[in-house]
Amino acid sequence: MRQENHLKMEGRGIKKVDRRVECEESGDEEGKHSSGIVADLSEQSLRDWEEDPEEEHKLPMDMETINLDRDAEDVDFNHYRIGKIEGFEVLKKVKTLCLQLDLYNNQIKKIDNLEVLTELEILDISFNLLRNIKGVDKLTQLKKLFFVNNKISKIENLSNLHQLQMLELGSNHIQAIENIDTLTNLESLFLEKNKITKLQNLDALTNLTVLSMQSNRLTKIEGLQNLVNLQELYLSHNSIEVIEGLENKNKFIVLEIASNRIKKMENISHLTGLQDFWMNDNLLESWSNLDDLEMAYLEQNPLQKDPQYWRKVMLALPSVRQIDATFIRF
Repeated sequence: MRQENHLKMEGRGIKKVDRRVECEESGDEEGKHSSGIVADLSEQSLRDWEEDPEEEHKLPMDMETINLDRDAEDVDFNHYRIGKIEGFEVLKKVKTLCLQLDLYNNQIKKIDNLEVLTELEILDISFNLLRNIKGVDKLTQLKKLFFVNNKISKIENLSNLHQLQMLELGSNHIQAIENIDTLTNLESLFLEKNKITKLQNLDALTNLTVLSMQSNRLTKIEGLQNLVNLQELYLSHNSIEVIEGLENKNKFIVLEIASNRIKKMENISHLTGLQDFWMNDNLLESWSNLDDLEMAYLEQNPLQKDPQYWRKVMLALPSVRQIDATFIRF
């Protein structure tokens, strides 16, 4: 069973969405012990491994020393030092393959020898040294694909992955959103911590519900007109100056635009379903056009210096239940 963690860092009201996935073997306890799948690291063994100062200098693991179960559906190599992808040809039934390594121990530089895993549904090769996306185009049953924290500079070679529902490319060197127009079943796209300067080439992703573009180089909210099912938009830590381009986003429940250069609250009155609104660390000075929100993060704006800050927020937002990190009692 895989757990997708949505971590909220509420220091200064900043919300960070992190999709770094921890892989666990599925099945009951008996199944975990009886299967021939690579044994999952226990918390204690992992802690011992992290504290071993000599571990950092060990050589990559030889795949020939690992016994793979031909009937395994979930294989987890989380925190193993695998330097080369090989020997997986026997895994004809595998649906989940986790090759995520700890940041301390990046080893994999190339995706190869996976083309025979035609039933694979989830692939995680995060925290490695990949510089490009190759070797996954034949994995047409993939539903979730994770390449977090590599050195990838371009989105490419994904056009055959029509079943893909989640794509995570955060913390890479990507400069443009491109080559994803065939991924029409995509529901979640995570591109935080890259070098992207423009929201573009998203028109075909009409099923998208979550888009994360935090910590890029955006200056404008645009290119979202066809994303009619979008529910969560994360744009913090960019250089956006105006709230715009959200005209038909009636399904919004989360809008996160903290740490930008926005001076005015506008163009959000139609977002009647909005539950979480992160506007902290901007240049907001005026109380005008504050809308009927239940939760608003407005701290670290110039208007917070007003001695009547709390009172005015409550007057402007009569339905508010939370201001910044504090819940309101009635």
